[in-house]
Amino acid sequence: MRVIMAMLLAMAFAGAARAEGERAGEFDYYVLALSWSPNWCKLEGRAKGAPQCDGGSGFGWVMHGLWPQYERGWPSYCRTPHREATRGETAAMADIMGSAGSAWYQWKKHGRCSGLSAPDYFAQARAAYEGVTRPEVLRRLDRTVRLPASVVEEAFLAQNPRLTPDGITLTCRDGHIQEARICLTKDLAPRRCGADVIRDCSAKALLEPVD
Repeated sequence: MRVIMAMLLAMAFAGAARAEGERAGEFDYYVLALSWSPNWCKLEGRAKGAPQCDGGSGFGWVMHGLWPQYERGWPSYCRTPHREATRGETAAMADIMGSAGSAWYQWKKHGRCSGLSAPDYFAQARAAYEGVTRPEVLRRLDRTVRLPASVVEEAFLAQNPRLTPDGITLTCRDGHIQEARICLTKDLAPRRCGADVIRDCSAKALLEPVD
């Protein structure tokens, strides 16, 4: 009996160890996460001294990441045969990701799981970002506003006719609109989000203006 219990415990711990470090390239779809930079800066970025929060930086929707996703759950910190991203490659993403540090972290946690090399992953991420029209009207705010997150979702749907309500979700944090998350196939075509992604923020939340 003790031997059986020991074997079961060993199997349980082995399963826990495999919660991260999955095989690269084994996933079902992508989530393109777009963060509203003024809100992120208000909540935590300025306190961290993040360069993207400097006055006059002009960041609106920045790419938080392009995340490989399962139909339920997601892989992270995957094993990959490819070399790590270089400083030059991460620095080249700062214009849409806010900083080289953010690009490096996204490669380490999510990019490896794509099964792509770092240059190909960043090219895929940029193509996903550029393939979505970010609503220009939000950049015209001249003051902080409180509005339903659904209004922001509707603005994305109006500007991107191929998107459907089930293919985009808005998240909120601490009373602020946090992110727009758009679900894409591996070929970057819009698709329905999985059950654990599709939940929308249903509250009214704050949107800070672009500095």
